[in-house]
Amino acid sequence: MNYVTDEEMNLYLRTVQPMYDGILGEIQKKSIAEDVPIIPHETARLLSVLLSIKKPKKILEIGTAVAFSAGLMSQYLQQGGTITTIDRFEVMLKDARENIKKMNLENVITILEGDAADILPTLQEKYDVIFLDAAKGQYGNFLPHCIRLLPVGGILIVDDVLQGGSIAKTRFSVPRRQRTIHKRMRNFLWDISHHAALESCILPVGDGVAVCYKKSDE
Repeated sequence: MNYVTDEEMNLYLRTVQPMYDGILGEIQKKSIAEDVPIIPHETARLLSVLLSIKKPKKILEIGTAVAFSAGLMSQYLQQGGTITTIDRFEVMLKDARENIKKMNLENVITILEGDAADILPTLQEKYDVIFLDAAKGQYGNFLPHCIRLLPVGGILIVDDVLQGGSIAKTRFSVPRRQRTIHKRMRNFLWDISHHAALESCILPVGDGVAVCYKKSDE
């Protein structure tokens, strides 16, 4: 896992901010022990605070992984609220289904299996919060759909936007194989920071988190 804060700071913060408990905590600990890619603990805590403030009724997640983040977000839904989550990797979805069942969230979390690039254009309902944590090179392509699916007052939260800090380097300073995604992520950060419908900030938490508030329709 890449972090934009140093390891000493990460270790300190984890002595201050307790890990989650219950079944969600078990999933978190197991994922960390087995090096399964879930959101960093600091990002999870940020989500907890943002969702406590927003109190969403409907959440869209792009990138399910093993359903840790979906399980976490479910704790902050309004009564009767739901989460729709998209993923195409069966190796992850198998564990995600099992974890959703363990958390007794089968009536709360719905998995849409397939490529988000194909699924997003078919969605029509509005979501109070969208959490984007999928293929980093596709963030720019997903952005128009995210903005369309958010109502005014909705929040877009985007994980892993700083690429371990390499995003601050020139494209010629990163390995050639990483230059395309480097350029795309830089373009994405520019777009959310200058979009007329969004009020955005980029936080050096985990591997970087962008938080965008939809202040108006385009």
